Amino acid sequence: MIIQPAHRTESVKEYYFSVKNKEIARLNADGRSEAVINLGIGSPDGRPPQAAIDEICSCAKQDGMHAYQPYVGIPELRRAFADWYSRWYGVTLDPGTEIQPLTGSKEGILIISLAFLNKGDKVLVPDPGYPTYSSAARLCEAEILPYDLVEEKGWQPDLDALEKMDLSGVKIMWTNYPNMPTGAPADPALYEKLVSFGRRHGILICNDNPYSFILSKEHFSILAVPGAKDCCLELNSLSKAHNMAGWRLGMVASCPEVVTEILKVKSQLDSGIFRPLQLAAVQALAQGPEWFEALNSEYERRRIAAGRIFDLLGVRYNPASQGLFLWGRVPEGEDPVKISDKLLYEAGVFITPGFIFGKNGGRYLRISLCATVEKLGRAYDKIKSVL
Repeated sequence: MIIQPAHRTESVKEYYFSVKNKEIARLNADGRSEAVINLGIGSPDGRPPQAAIDEICSCAKQDGMHAYQPYVGIPELRRAFADWYSRWYGVTLDPGTEIQPLTGSKEGILIISLAFLNKGDKVLVPDPGYPTYSSAARLCEAEILPYDLVEEKGWQPDLDALEKMDLSGVKIMWTNYPNMPTGAPADPALYEKLVSFGRRHGILICNDNPYSFILSKEHFSILAVPGAKDCCLELNSLSKAHNMAGWRLGMVASCPEVVTEILKVKSQLDSGIFRPLQLAAVQALAQGPEWFEALNSEYERRRIAAGRIFDLLGVRYNPASQGLFLWGRVPEGEDPVKISDKLLYEAGVFITPGFIFGKNGGRYLRISLCATVEKLGRAYDKIKSVL
């Protein structure tokens, strides 16, 4: 290479699942009798709402749909997000000033970090937690302060322990419920405590909320807490609850001042979201309870099938966990990484070892529910044959 990369890239590696997917592709190319069953990443395999598919197909055929779009998103989409939050979360948002559509909430994590973090600022990141929270902070040359989530406390932050930490210089705290990777739920009491914590310490609480409809009968938003917009923002997405992961559509909501700062950065990075895609999202967001009932009926069947795999491995798990994954603790004396490798190379089944989510995930494995019951059954049979 003729020049040296930026120093900031030295702080991050290629995303774990990008590396693992290349390894799985290599194994498949080696002429295995059956392709590797990938139970790693949470990429929903179901169809989006038919109304969204029909809308994007219809709109894409029309003139005037293919130009650059407003950086702030079209008014119809912002109103649809506001109606969605009002209907399901009981949260009132001003569609003109308190919502910013995104090309997926993963993009939002980096944009938020760029908008608010200077070199040397500190960020509270959950352990275990989504690796992108840490990598985005590193790319901004911020300092990461992990905070523990442990099974004994229901995978919720120990706010007493946080109060005893040196919080000087902390600007952002990342939270995520229903939690990935553990499946632990949120509740209003937790969100009230987090809002109080953020307000007292001058910390922006960034709540990542894409799983609140998956295997959950109640849907909570941190923005439902009175005064939350003063010290919180919330990311949400159509990827999980509407089977639209590849469409790349999400949003962030907060007070107008926070949204304005996010737009400053976002408007430098893209030229708006494809208009037919935004109009299709409007249709998706209008889905009623029957959509989520059908979605969760299927995920309940998959959770049971995934549990059979953990039962086979002697892994302990919560059969009522929420979100797109089943998270389980391996028996004492066993190594989750070795188990994962054995299953990949001998059985042709990939299950994620929990260490990639932080040190507190080091005794755990994670199974994605983004596979049919039939595929999970084949994985069970293949694993059983090598044990």
